[in-house]
Amino acid sequence: MTNDELNQILELNGEERYDYFLSLVGEEREIWILVNADNRFLKIESEDGAFAHLPVWPGSAFAMQYAKGSDDLSPKSISLPDFFKKWVPGLTRDGLEVGVFPGHDDTLWITEPEELKRDLQDELSSF
Repeated sequence: MTNDELNQILELNGEERYDYFLSLVGEEREIWILVNADNRFLKIESEDGAFAHLPVWPGSAFAMQYAKGSDDLSPKSISLPDFFKKWVPGLTRDGLEVGVFPGHDDTLWITEPEELKRDLQDELSSF
């Protein structure tokens, strides 16, 4: 993917990026997160600490673009079966939402893990 293509996709609005995310993850069967050197995943909390989410991307190039300027973060893939079986219950238990595909415009599609799982399963059924 060229930088122009990457930027073009990152400039889509939150809903368009969500649809792109579902489509690409449906094809590739993996979700990308960022982890630090200790293999701990990036979690973003609101300033008051009342809300936290796990940002996810449909490909490593998008995650790397988001992590630009950070020496400590690197992309890590999670297979869709792993995400459904381990991550969704864990995120739900920990009270974490999922921030789907952050882009250039600071908008973010925030969803509950179970809702994202349902949307991805719906997408998979169209293949």
